[in-house]
Amino acid sequence: MKKRSRGTAVIKVDLPLPPDQIIDRIIQKTLLSCPPDTSILDAARRMAEGHCSSIVIIDGGKPIGIWTERDALAVDLTDPESFNRPIASVMSFPIKTIRGGTTIGDAGMRFKLEGVRHFIVVDDAGEATGIVSQSDVILRHGVEHFLVLRNVRSAINRPMVSIAADCSLTEAVGQIHTARADAAVVLGDDATGPGIITERDIIRLIASQKAIPATVGQVASRPLVTIREDDSLLGARNLLEEKGIRHIAVTDKADMLIGLLSFSDILATLQYEYVHRLDEALRERDAALLRSRKDLSLARKVIEASLDGIMIVDSNNQIEFVNPAFTHMTGYSPEEIVGKNPNILKSGHHDASFYQHMYETLAKQDYWQGEIWNRRKNGEIFPEWLTINVIRDEDGTISQFAAIFSDITERKKTEERIKNLAYFDVLTALPNRRLFTDRLQIAIANAHRHGHQMAIMFLDLDLFKRINDSLGHGIGDQVLIETAARLGHCIREGDTVARLGGDEFTILLPEIDHIEDAAKLAERLIAHVKQPFIIDEHELYVTTSIGIAVYPDDGGTVEALIKNADTAMY
Repeated sequence: MKKRSRGTAVIKVDLPLPPDQIIDRIIQKTLLSCPPDTSILDAARRMAEGHCSSIVIIDGGKPIGIWTERDALAVDLTDPESFNRPIASVMSFPIKTIRGGTTIGDAGMRFKLEGVRHFIVVDDAGEATGIVSQSDVILRHGVEHFLVLRNVRSAINRPMVSIAADCSLTEAVGQIHTARADAAVVLGDDATGPGIITERDIIRLIASQKAIPATVGQVASRPLVTIREDDSLLGARNLLEEKGIRHIAVTDKADMLIGLLSFSDILATLQYEYVHRLDEALRERDAALLRSRKDLSLARKVIEASLDGIMIVDSNNQIEFVNPAFTHMTGYSPEEIVGKNPNILKSGHHDASFYQHMYETLAKQDYWQGEIWNRRKNGEIFPEWLTINVIRDEDGTISQFAAIFSDITERKKTEERIKNLAYFDVLTALPNRRLFTDRLQIAIANAHRHGHQMAIMFLDLDLFKRINDSLGHGIGDQVLIETAARLGHCIREGDTVARLGGDEFTILLPEIDHIEDAAKLAERLIAHVKQPFIIDEHELYVTTSIGIAVYPDDGGTVEALIKNADTAMY
């Protein structure tokens, strides 16, 4: 299987956050709720409008049940009257609750043991203060170092549910429900490609009050977002967050679909012992910073031993303390930096809105975490992973900010190398087949949307094998490198030259006014390539064959255009 892409009652709570790493730090403090007599249709509409995966049923100020996207699978879509049933008749109860003081590690363990995806967070009086989901644990708990060491394949622990596009929607929902899955791949063809249907799609369908589509293919979301099985779980988590989705398809090395990955799957793979150790380390670190007001010498011993850079800033934005690791990474000694404003480290890489968002997050949540680019004393700009925690007095007044960071320069370089290996040809540094195909897919979509023509060209160096056989692959490689450079000089900004492999090159022209434009470019390319190559005192002459395919005349899909351009070359 080939891949194809790449009035609502609201409870608001504002509680001071303790220094311990507890779920109160990460809960969603706005609950989507409704009374017990709310209809299924109205509840679904509220969930769809609020982009929420659950709605809490409140009676007398107390949560008595919850209705989730998972529960929507049990609704009879063929009977419109079922949408008018009261939500209390289909809600899940008794409700699963968790105390706000529970550590994130313990919360993660309970998710695994109880097989749920949401907990209502309550205070000591049993009043609802918010809701926490598996996604919150994955996105906002510091497990990046763990996730980067695990690949996507390790999280695929159940068979992928795949459904034919012409299957009825009711039957498709039944298959998902029976498999205890929360999503399924909807098979496609060369024209449409595969898609996906999730529990959230069912909620939106109920909320729309429109006629139920005859087939599941009519409601499937496309294109299907994919990730390779050997990519890291951190990359998968970041892609899910970036796209605002909860499922991503997984492909093997042959680009075959082998499974679906969700936040639930990522959480299931976490080593909860590691999470507990991380919680313990964070509690110890926060406790050391808190005790620094009473026993500064002891706190400094702990902080100075850290390999992470640590900076303490007072409530007036004046630096109070930095540890040796800070000096090592930034070049600023304590004598040079203490008393200064932290903006001395600004790189100019971020605009005012970036810092505004940081300050707003600190004000609301008492912490901020993310990637930031700062400047060393010598002027060098470098990336760091930064965590800022607000330290409050006993009366809740902000007394200090604790900034803890690590230099991620090498990690960024590694990520860039991996990206280049995945999308660029090692010899010529041109885009490879994978990147060319992705750009071609985008170009076809743009041409279809705006109604203009586009073209691709296939180039093959004639009798190139003779050069390799007679002069060696070293000379042949130099010819390929020089050919790539010559092709690049002939195209416009926005066009793409790619190497598919061997002596095969392709050119993507995302927009042309006339077919003759492609023909003229072909003539120019042939003229440039046939100029003599002077390599290691050898004067070589190379000619090229070119095939052209134009959208939409020669095909409307990636496969059709590539096939016809290749055929035209011969």
